[in-house]
Amino acid sequence: MYLIVGLGNPEKQYEKTFHNMGFIAAGDAAEALGAKFRKKECEASVAEAYAGGEKIIVARPLTYMNNSGRAVKQLMAKYKVPEDHLLVIYDDYDLPKGKVRIRAGGGPGTHNGMRSVIGETGLKEFPRIRIGIRDPEVEIPIIDYVLSEVRKPDYELFAEACRKAGEAAVDFARGKDIGQVMNEYN
Repeated sequence: MYLIVGLGNPEKQYEKTFHNMGFIAAGDAAEALGAKFRKKECEASVAEAYAGGEKIIVARPLTYMNNSGRAVKQLMAKYKVPEDHLLVIYDDYDLPKGKVRIRAGGGPGTHNGMRSVIGETGLKEFPRIRIGIRDPEVEIPIIDYVLSEVRKPDYELFAEACRKAGEAAVDFARGKDIGQVMNEYN
């Protein structure tokens, strides 16, 4: 059993914002697995797939970014997901735009969604995929930036980063060691 969680905000107004990179990448992962987001449970929109005899849950928490941990905790409990089979995808202001970085564990950095996941679950050593969003040309407060829409000239860059993150998540859920996934995608 694997759980892939893409962090974001559920309302349409946030659909094309930087803070929804995790939602977009989770959608790419579900698509690669041939799964659709068909049900809502544990305060999340959920898609289910099977690969190599393993069930894979792809989820988008409906709790809004800052409370993402509630949904993750509930999903982990319901599906009895071990810490090393949880993978979280999210935007990262500390990385340059379009960069994808995979880590085997660590702290939340400046990300409130990850702070919620770590706080609710009490876990830190689970894999995560970060999608860089920082644009040095834009100088506005972080909170305004992450909730702003991706600029049209950057759509393709971020679409590719999300696709790459989704692909890495699927490779992990299909049983590749996180170290191998890091070597291939970082």
